[in-house]
Amino acid sequence: MIEFKSIGTIHTPFMDRQGMPIQPAGAQGISGTVELLPEYAAGVQDLRGFSHIILLYVFHHSNSCSLLVTPFMDSVPRGVFATRAPNRPNPIGLSVVRLVGVDDTKLHIEGIDVLNGTPLLDIKPYAPEFDHPSGIVRTGWLEKSKQQVSEKRSDDRFK
Repeated sequence: MIEFKSIGTIHTPFMDRQGMPIQPAGAQGISGTVELLPEYAAGVQDLRGFSHIILLYVFHHSNSCSLLVTPFMDSVPRGVFATRAPNRPNPIGLSVVRLVGVDDTKLHIEGIDVLNGTPLLDIKPYAPEFDHPSGIVRTGWLEKSKQQVSEKRSDDRFK
């Protein structure tokens, strides 16, 4: 058994899963905050120098796991590990967001695509030299529909 504990909470304007952006690419201009627990205050030291951060969090409204899912970007069932669907064996999500500011234990962010009250597991700095693969990148089944990600919104398929 592996246990994680939340280090804080992500606050967003999204109170319901339906109609939310499905990825940060569709959440441009949407502001939110990350509120860290006080015991993690020292951990934000030096974060101000980064323009973007990676948030790792729990899909806390995900109530089931499906190994085959029909993703928002497709109408064909796909293996869950070939998607970013929330109903996973370990309901962990990630978002790369713009860091607007840091006030003690409150981080001001933009481009957030998660439900209000989402439990935060970790924060990592985004570094293009680390996180952007070089060479040819293949995107599998997403190749046909990746241009739609900015407009796509979630619906009730992942309850």
